[in-house]
Amino acid sequence: MNKTMQALVFHAEGQWAVEEMPTPRIEADDEVLLKVDRASICGTDLHILSKPPGHPATPGSILGHEYVATVMDAGPVNRHLAQGGRVVIDPNLTCGLCRYCRLGLTNSCENMTTLGIFRHGGLAEYNVAPLRALHKIDAQVPAERATLAEPLSCVLHAHEQAAMMPGENVLILGGGPIGLLFLMLFQSAGAGKVIVVEPVEFRRRHAESGGATAVLDPTCQDVKAEVLALTGIGADIVVDAAGSLFPEAVSMVRRGGRVILFGMNLHAERPVNQYWITRNQITIIGSFIQQTSFPKVVRLLESGRLPLEKLVTHRLPLSAIGEGLEAMRAGKAIKVVVQP
Repeated sequence: MNKTMQALVFHAEGQWAVEEMPTPRIEADDEVLLKVDRASICGTDLHILSKPPGHPATPGSILGHEYVATVMDAGPVNRHLAQGGRVVIDPNLTCGLCRYCRLGLTNSCENMTTLGIFRHGGLAEYNVAPLRALHKIDAQVPAERATLAEPLSCVLHAHEQAAMMPGENVLILGGGPIGLLFLMLFQSAGAGKVIVVEPVEFRRRHAESGGATAVLDPTCQDVKAEVLALTGIGADIVVDAAGSLFPEAVSMVRRGGRVILFGMNLHAERPVNQYWITRNQITIIGSFIQQTSFPKVVRLLESGRLPLEKLVTHRLPLSAIGEGLEAMRAGKAIKVVVQP
């Protein structure tokens, strides 16, 4: 193994580089050395690299929190992972001791840190991660599918909170990677109609090919009128996958329906008339990362039930990752997968 490796390093607001970094070594008993098989770019990575940034990160850290890897070596406490085995990574490391962890709300941990954001992540040839972050997955699962375990776990967490009954109608605001994952899950769970709203044509085409009942363009269509025509009374469930469409979600959910706020945009400040939430008895659910979804996602990935590979539009070496970042910013990519 070489003493150095290539990695995508975050430096400062809007500044990053692919550069030589020391190959990591195991330094704690619970650590595992991983060879990264594939990693994918997340919308959070774009927020980190934006000006102004929409998400904090540690300067000098290696980005990448969506990745699948092979076990190379492990510290002495390892009793679960075999060398050469494949794992998917839950990058959000919780303390297990704070008030929220004790309540079972691990995704609200007061001491949480994240691989690929605050600690070195997977957009590199190698990575060291704590044993508790790793979940075994069958090596027969294609690497590109396994790479999407982390975003799928977050979407599954929100999907479970939506408590959809078969036949209910769902409206998804945003047809990017997250919106398309929601589309797959709601379809597989027996939704009635699944409507996707997306302004970018490239993404609308993917939603159409993914089997959405209707795909609406908010730049030239009266989306509220179309949703009412398709559902009769409004959607049973509305998902804001963009993180800035709360007022629109409230306006298009039926009375007694549920709004799932999933997307995150630190700079989105939209006025909402609280009267209509109360008057129409709308349930508002905020959903942040995940709590217990990873084992379920591993089974889902191993089952092959969801055609996740269809979401991968770009496959790039680490040296060309800038092309992937630009394609995502321009709305010309769904998921960009990198092979370090």
